[in-house]
Amino acid sequence: MSKDLIKKYKYAWDKYSKKDFELLFKLSDEYKNFMSKCKTERECVKEFISRAEKNGYKNIEDVIAKKGSLNPGDKVYANNKGKTLALFVIGSKSIESGMRILGAHVDSPRLDLKQNPLYEDTDLALFDTHYYGGIKKYQWVTLPLAIHGVVVKKDGSKSNIVIGEKEDDPVLGVSDLLIHLAADQMAKKGTKVVEGEDLNLLVGSIPIKDKDAKNRVKQNILKLLNEKYNMEEEDFVSAELEVVPAGAARDFGLDKSMIMAYGHDDRICAYTSFEAMLKIEKPEKTCVTLLVDKEEIGSVGATGMQSRFFENTVAEIIDLCGKYNDLKVRRALTNSKMLSSDVSAAFDPNYPSVMDKNNSAYLGKGVVFNKYTGARGKSGCNDANPEYIAEIRNIMEKNNVYWQTAELGKVDQGGGGTIAYILAEYNMQVIDCGIALHNMHAPWEVASKADIYEAVKGYTAFLNEI
Repeated sequence: MSKDLIKKYKYAWDKYSKKDFELLFKLSDEYKNFMSKCKTERECVKEFISRAEKNGYKNIEDVIAKKGSLNPGDKVYANNKGKTLALFVIGSKSIESGMRILGAHVDSPRLDLKQNPLYEDTDLALFDTHYYGGIKKYQWVTLPLAIHGVVVKKDGSKSNIVIGEKEDDPVLGVSDLLIHLAADQMAKKGTKVVEGEDLNLLVGSIPIKDKDAKNRVKQNILKLLNEKYNMEEEDFVSAELEVVPAGAARDFGLDKSMIMAYGHDDRICAYTSFEAMLKIEKPEKTCVTLLVDKEEIGSVGATGMQSRFFENTVAEIIDLCGKYNDLKVRRALTNSKMLSSDVSAAFDPNYPSVMDKNNSAYLGKGVVFNKYTGARGKSGCNDANPEYIAEIRNIMEKNNVYWQTAELGKVDQGGGGTIAYILAEYNMQVIDCGIALHNMHAPWEVASKADIYEAVKGYTAFLNEI
């Protein structure tokens, strides 16, 4: 790395006062608590709504139902099916002049139960799964796993399910082949060592007492589910049950400088964006934090960024702020500026061959700006304009926010994408901006506490000053 870049991208730890350290570790502890209990999109949105309401946010549906109006300084949120959330603080300037938007996603790679998951094989009960998002399948075997989700019965009643997180809860898991019999398995490519249809979750081995019954172990599991959750086998069809690593987020490193957690991608950006949003009171431009679902599978569906939820909500906001017309919606979106808040890959000295050191992110050097993501020839990316980047640079330096720039690995090595290109379709200014991780998309990811602290500062500065 050139001397100029080494000088530019300093370690954030070096600038912190005693007060900074106190605030940093307090924020980190709060973030760990959030990550330990919010492992699904629904759990994240529910927690964020609870905190937002305590900070003066109102449900936009209630405002509409009461035929109310919105004025500068008002705070509202819109909840899309319990899995997407948009928070607004109304600015003193017309919304047509543009919004200041932080956008992140709250879904993470995992295993999902299939619609008819429960079966018995050789006196063992198992759940059949379908993996969600980009994972290395072999990483998910022999781990203690938990189930989080919701079961909705035909009458519309819901049961929230969390199994495997309490100290006295059982955990579940996917078995692996013992090394003594794994000669053929070890000769396979990494993509084939464990295949998708082999990610079956072992859930029980005790049969019911009736020796004449079929699938006695399966019947016992159904009996347990019915007793605890009033759940029948057919209810799996209208359930959303996610299999995630069991256990709490933990301090990582002998110096406790990092956090290991499931789902840093991208709840680390969702959390820091939300924290920044809570600091906004009476902005000039309307400020928005948008937390969406389905990014890991292409941002599709009613709760993904490609749906019309956000555009429709902006239309509702404009209507509540005064006289509505379609042109105001178009102007509001076109004149907006956004940080697409998503994670980046941190340089890992164990795997230097896939990274370009001059264009990599590093743990502890602050929030990461990616001018573009995409794959190979920048395919599928948003490529931010230099005028916008210059504006962002000025804001970060003015507010003493440590930041760095990066690409996602070497050219032709791979790539990835975010929701940035979808918002850019409205002709707004967008750049990717997030936190660097080790182990991205693994069951347990690692982030620097300093970068979490800098992200909150950076996102707050963006909302306040751009």
